[in-house]
This record gives sequence, structure tokens and C-alpha cells, in this order.
Amino acid sequence: MQSMISKEEIDGIVKSIIDDYDRGRNIDKADIYSSPDRSRVHELISSLFKIVYPGFFRDRSYKIYNPNNSFGVIIEDTFYHLRKQIFLALDYGSDEEMTDDERTKESYRICKSFFKRIPKIREYIETDLLATLDGDPAACSFEEIILSYPGIMAITTYRLAHELYVENVPLLPRLMTEYAHSETGIDIHPGATIGKYFFIDHGTGIVVGETSVIGENVKVYQGVTIGALSTKGGRKLSGKKRHPTICDNVTIYAGASILGGDTVIGANTIIGGNTFITCSIDPNTVVSMKNLEMEYRTSGNKGKSEELIQGDSWYYVI
Repeated sequence: MQSMISKEEIDGIVKSIIDDYDRGRNIDKADIYSSPDRSRVHELISSLFKIVYPGFFRDRSYKIYNPNNSFGVIIEDTFYHLRKQIFLALDYGSDEEMTDDERTKESYRICKSFFKRIPKIREYIETDLLATLDGDPAACSFEEIILSYPGIMAITTYRLAHELYVENVPLLPRLMTEYAHSETGIDIHPGATIGKYFFIDHGTGIVVGETSVIGENVKVYQGVTIGALSTKGGRKLSGKKRHPTICDNVTIYAGASILGGDTVIGANTIIGGNTFITCSIDPNTVVSMKNLEMEYRTSGNKGKSEELIQGDSWYYVI
């Protein structure tokens, strides 16, 4: 069969696209070796999970009979590859360009600091695991939670990424949490501050913004947004507190939206499903929606339930 396109036409198409790379736009960068590798970052998350949860995630790369030797190899290998990605990431997000020697020294410093914090990260993750088993009657074991719960995957990835975020590592923390977002539907910005015993139930559609502050023993259900009230200021809002503070022992049920940097949800408060909150709530409060009017249709006959008052969110003190 005769080709529908000639070699000259193919060459012309290729040349026109390559020539388009020389226009100096943000999308025109062509040096693939000077940027962090997204697929390598995803592999690093897998390796870090093997370090955080030893024995839960198999590694077929190393045939070592002594488990401690195997863990040592994994830790050293992960350190090596993470350090390389940090080195590449340090070229972003700063007005002052670093020399290769400066980036090498800084990437080693950050990587050493990060790995020294892993025992502390694991301490927090252990509390998240306990909160999940305690809070979910459907959970049968710790093994089930670690291996299958999207909430634990998202929280673990967040806690790892957060430590790089506080070290001011550009790009990598967001690549890590966005990978967890794509896998779980849970979007936790690495800049958020989250205390111990954090429990996500179901999880799909949860959003936690960059400047959110969440205390201890907080439980969050699917579809919850802890977000900014408005982003119309754009880059002018960068670095400002745009997201709420959630105090200790708060439960937030499905579909609730809590917005604004000045919004504080007091301790021991319950936020009901589908509520929309843009102001602070006192401690020891239950916030819920009033029942809306229901309508039923049966065999063509229209019937209404008892009419109930419709309105905005309301709350009462326990």
C-alpha cells in the first residue's frame, strides 16, 4: 500500500515543531536532565514506604537474607536517589542561582536532615494508624489499613513531603503529594500543618490547603474542603494564611466546606455534612444543616413530605 505521506512531509512537520521550541516561552525548555524526574519521584515514594513500613511492601530488587542488611541497602539507595532529585530541584523557586558545588552541599544537608527525621515521621504515622483502626468499624487489622486504605497512603505521603517542604525544597514535595492525589483522590498540600492521630475516612474528594493548620485527633470524611475563601488576589496572596485552623478533637462530615484564613473551628466541635462555613465556630459546638423539603413522586401522583424550614447553616452548643 502506498504511503499517505511522504518523507519530505514528515521531515517538514518535525522541523516545524522543533523550530517552535526556540521561541523562549515557559513551555519551551528542552533539557530533560536539568529537571526533577516525576517518574523517579514516584519510585522514591515507593522506596520511602518500604522504609516507613518495613516488611509491608516487598522489594524484589535485593536478594539479601539478613533483613537488616536489606533495609540498609534500601535506605542507602533511597538516600542516593533522593539527594539527586533534591539537587535538581534546588535550581527552581529561587531568584539567586546556586553553583553546582553549592547545590551539592545543600542537597546533602537536606537529605541528611530528612533521613534523621524519619523516626519522628514514623511516630506521627503510627498515631494516624491507631486513629484509623479506632475510628473505622470496618477496619479489620493494621495490615489492611496500611496495604489498602487510601487515607493512610495520602497521609503518609503528606508527612514525608511536609518535611521536605519545611526545608524549602522546591517542586519535589508537591510532586509527591500530587502523586498521592492522583492515586487516592485526596489532595493534601505539603505545606499544611497536621497534628497526630489524623484520620481520613473514605477520603475521595478531600482538599486541604497549603496554610491549613489541623490539630490532634481530627477526623475528616469524603468530599471535605479545608480551603481558601477567595483566590482572586492571585500571587499577592502567596505566603499569607488563606486556609482555616481546625483545633483538636474536631470531626468534619462528608461534603462540608470550611473556608478562610481567619476561620477557626474550636476544639471538640462536630461539623455536619454539606455545611458551608466561612466564620469561626466556638468550641464544643455542633454545626449542621436544617432538613430541606423532600418531594416524592409515586405512580404519577405528586406528594410532598411535611414542609420544613429551609435556611443556612445553624449550630447549637453541646
